[in-house]
Amino acid sequence: MKRSDIAQLRLRCQHLSSAPFQQPVEVVRWLTAVQAQDYYGAKWSLGLRLQNAVETDLEAAFDSGAILRTHVLRPTWHFVAPKDIRWLLKLTAPRVHTRNGTGYRQLDLDEKTRQRCHDVLAKALQGGKHLTRPELGQALHKAGIKNTESGRRLTYIVMSAELDGVLCSGPRRGKQFTYALLEEWVPPTPERTQEEALAELIHRFFLSHGPATIHDFANWSGLTLADGRSGLTMVQNQLEQAEIDNQTYWFSPNIPPARQQPPRAYIFSVFDEYFIGYKDRRAIATDEVSIKLGNLGNGLTYLLVLDGQVIGNSRRTLQKETVTIELNSYLPLNADEQQAIVEAANRFGAFLEMRVELIWQ
Repeated sequence: MKRSDIAQLRLRCQHLSSAPFQQPVEVVRWLTAVQAQDYYGAKWSLGLRLQNAVETDLEAAFDSGAILRTHVLRPTWHFVAPKDIRWLLKLTAPRVHTRNGTGYRQLDLDEKTRQRCHDVLAKALQGGKHLTRPELGQALHKAGIKNTESGRRLTYIVMSAELDGVLCSGPRRGKQFTYALLEEWVPPTPERTQEEALAELIHRFFLSHGPATIHDFANWSGLTLADGRSGLTMVQNQLEQAEIDNQTYWFSPNIPPARQQPPRAYIFSVFDEYFIGYKDRRAIATDEVSIKLGNLGNGLTYLLVLDGQVIGNSRRTLQKETVTIELNSYLPLNADEQQAIVEAANRFGAFLEMRVELIWQ
């Protein structure tokens, strides 16, 4: 294996160029956790790996609880499957709590206070209620907990309750997100020991994200390198490995075969697992491209990928029946390459069930 092979193998392992999945929860379970603070971009990330999916399919899966959105792995939202949420929280929430420690101290949210807040939120959600964050803040305020009707303190309280498995996402109410009591919204699942959970997480990561390094795993999972090395000893006999530029890459012994005529080009959310799932992105982006992406700052929303390589960025603007997609390639493109990107944009439009208007920068 050469470094130049990595991008194409990752496209296959992530089921972008290999056979698509049929159901949203299958994608989420394969990737284990899909970064989802950009809810709309995250739905597209799932749609890219599904057979002929449209956005309303993903909304239905979310509203039914077939896929969930909660804080796990790192201090940000991820899509997770109901069967996985409890063991993922048990394994990774302690690290996220530690990383949130400064915020907790600044906001006077010691463990006793947070537990009191959790009790109030659990009582407010009992009986199958689904409440928005402002409604949770009102419940806390009525219980005499100060500075909780909005703002940063409420954000940290709700995140803490997610991490402790008190609440998780509920169905959307119009465009508003709601929360549900996890024990009522998610069916019971068998418990895993810490060792079992760690082994499962690292095995799934390398099956779905490989070829990847142990540093990629630590960055993605929020766990330590020591955790990663410990978990790897339990599953390395189920993986293949390759040495490239003095780094060890781990991957599945059964990488899915590429489908006939897979897409050459993709429009990815900047938080898609193909990009965000790795600490070292040299296999998919040159140093020049990485610098240009960094110079775009927080306004970056979508990436252009051609033949596995990041070549530019993109933005979408929604009108009533039309999506305008602005395309900005950092490299000159020939006619075939331009056509591949046009086809990627049309797939995005089909997912949104909107007519596409393209603007080339």
